[in-house]
Amino acid sequence: MKKDQTMHVFTKEFYEQIKKDPVQDWAATLAFYFMLSIFPLIIFILALLPYIPLDTEQIYHFVHDYAPPELAELFTETVLEVIAVPQGGLLSFGILATIWTATNGMNALVRSLNRAHNIDETRSFIKIRLMSIFMTLGLVTVFVVTLLLPVFGNVILNGIDEIFSLPTDTFVYLNRLRWILGAAIMTAVLMFIYIIAPNKKLGIKDAIYGALFATISWQLISFGFSLYIANFNNFTATYGSLGGVIILMFWFFLSGLILVIGGEINATLYNIRHEKRI
Repeated sequence: MKKDQTMHVFTKEFYEQIKKDPVQDWAATLAFYFMLSIFPLIIFILALLPYIPLDTEQIYHFVHDYAPPELAELFTETVLEVIAVPQGGLLSFGILATIWTATNGMNALVRSLNRAHNIDETRSFIKIRLMSIFMTLGLVTVFVVTLLLPVFGNVILNGIDEIFSLPTDTFVYLNRLRWILGAAIMTAVLMFIYIIAPNKKLGIKDAIYGALFATISWQLISFGFSLYIANFNNFTATYGSLGGVIILMFWFFLSGLILVIGGEINATLYNIRHEKRI
């Protein structure tokens, strides 16, 4: 089949798939569960800091330097005040709360991907929970990597350069590679999620396109949304003290929408390929 015919078939099928499935409802569900899990996750991560020789004040300034004002204030007021000293109970709570709430979000994603592929769930509760934990750890890895490589990658490279005196060309190449590496890790993790989440045997070819779409779209939307929040709008003026929560919730909604649409792309291509129309 010619390329233009293939694109026409895909566009038509994808439109029907999106029209049939409540993708916005699924994205809102994911946003809700992500919102529930974000603060236990942050508390869990930051609760480790008192055991590490880091200054909480430095963390405070870091958050305010790299996050929109409303989000920075929300995070620091909610989280940093409770992690100034080691608290083993808090660390345990962070682990349990993060796993439970985040896996609820992954379960919602599993249900949406099953619906996109038009299949029923027959796996056991325990199997789905364990699978959701692995997917949660994968998404946490994605978020950590996409934060650390852009923000701290240059610092790490400068340290390596001081030790090994890297040639200028090598330094520039490695500096660009950190962005590519972050995108590659995100694509691999999302592809893994798109393969194992649906109750259907899928391969790399069945998940790669949705994963690429989700990676590129997530990067673009996050960057564009950050610019919009920083330069063109003031949510605090509209929503008062809830401005930071509204921003975070909307960003989670966009992220959930991207994940769902990526799954819809994979399902559409799988159905067309299965019917041997491309």
